[in-house]
Amino acid sequence: MKKSWGFTEKILSGEKVIESRWYSFKRCPWNQVKSGDTVYFKNSGELVKLKASVKKVLQLENLTPEKVSKILGKYGKLCGIPAVEIPTYFQKFKDKKYCILIYLACVKEVDPFEIDKTGFGAMASWLCVPKIDTLAIS
Repeated sequence: MKKSWGFTEKILSGEKVIESRWYSFKRCPWNQVKSGDTVYFKNSGELVKLKASVKKVLQLENLTPEKVSKILGKYGKLCGIPAVEIPTYFQKFKDKKYCILIYLACVKEVDPFEIDKTGFGAMASWLCVPKIDTLAIS
């Protein structure tokens, strides 16, 4: 996550209870994340520091700018986006066709650890693996 957005801190404080992912085409974690899964979070360039359970997942498709606006209006605050920043995020997401809303529960700090993203691409922001141990660097 971009550190400047402050989302990891908002997840930990409970201000952000939904992680949203916006895409132009279906990609991970589309159809891969489900209730009961564990997700880990880190800021870009930092160590993994948080984990949470997935409570519920909503997948929205065939988005238009109007639908994006409605999604941000309804879920923006739960995604940790202050009302005054909704227009900025609308500009970022207005042309996206897919949105995944991942409801988080049981957020906990973890002992920080590094991951190896080899094979996922340098810009991969969401990795789907059966066990986090497969990525953790000791």
